[in-house]
Amino acid sequence: MTGQTTMSNTNDPTSSSSPIMEVQDLAVSFDNASAGPGGPRIQAVAGVNMSIYPRQTLAVVGESGCGKSVTAMSSMQLIPRPPGRFDRGRIMFEGRDLLSLTEQQMLKVRGGDIAMIFQEPMTSLNPVYTIGDQILEAILLHQDVSNEEAVRIAVKAMDDVGIPDPMERLRSYPHQFSGGMRQRVMIAMALACQPKLLLADEPTTALDVTIQAQILELLRELQRTRDMAIMLITHNLGVVAENADVVCVMYAGRVVEYAPVFDLFDRPMHPYTRGLFRSIPRLNDSKHRLITVDEIVEDPAEYQQLPGHAEGVVPWWPDPPDGVKPELVDGDEYILHQIDDNRWVGCFRSTHLDSMEASPPSLDFRRPDLSSVGQ
Repeated sequence: MTGQTTMSNTNDPTSSSSPIMEVQDLAVSFDNASAGPGGPRIQAVAGVNMSIYPRQTLAVVGESGCGKSVTAMSSMQLIPRPPGRFDRGRIMFEGRDLLSLTEQQMLKVRGGDIAMIFQEPMTSLNPVYTIGDQILEAILLHQDVSNEEAVRIAVKAMDDVGIPDPMERLRSYPHQFSGGMRQRVMIAMALACQPKLLLADEPTTALDVTIQAQILELLRELQRTRDMAIMLITHNLGVVAENADVVCVMYAGRVVEYAPVFDLFDRPMHPYTRGLFRSIPRLNDSKHRLITVDEIVEDPAEYQQLPGHAEGVVPWWPDPPDGVKPELVDGDEYILHQIDDNRWVGCFRSTHLDSMEASPPSLDFRRPDLSSVGQ
């Protein structure tokens, strides 16, 4: 994975000039029971910006608790309120702010325009209803079709995801499927109504590597045939390397790096991103112990200025080593700074950066489709 990515393919007829969804300065917090009434809230997401284009796969990566799933669930208004609260921001989908829609309006969006695959299919499927009942419910809710037509759509959806004998399996219950087949059922349910955007939250969690590869290949194929955008939430950088077009790296509810997949793997710029890469075991690199992310981000040498930038452009970290913070201005110490045409990095809001206009991340990039090479 070498060489700088260019954005020349934005002129390709398969690309689009406008995002299908934009997350704009999203902040989400939760009640803190230990702090008591009126105490400080837990800030799960703190000013996230990202965008997804049609037929694009945006990978959102980071460790557990960084705000990946909260961001995705916010776009479906699936955050329970209370204890959750949308503090600020907008999520624009085809010209509408999803956070401003009523529950009745959201019922038409969920499963129709936007669908979601959750981490654990066994807990997402209702064990007392058949697979057919659960898929048909989604189809009849979002499509004006008869019961017979709904069954036909459900059978085709199950056949598309590789479930054998789909008509017969409609009568089965979730416990009668393996983990990989349950995940295929979740995908069939999500895609039965032809959504424009799929939110895939750790879609291969708890599956063995062979089934993981099958599920991810299935998603790629369905994306190609249905012109669907995908937000792929994961902490697996191998999955990101094989599937993503653009990568959004999150930590502590913030976006700390945003770039095309090839550029990010070629030259990670934020210390946290470098920490993620260096904590991965490598086959030909024998070590007694792995380097941890903390060892990277607590090293003052990692917090030098970004190369080629003015004094005061220093990567952000909530608790950096002594002596690395530049002179800060009042307010939030964090800013997502565009360092070149294809790259954004979370930085401390220095006096230098505060005088510059902050452009939200938006990359209309898709990796070359190599599926037909050699055919």
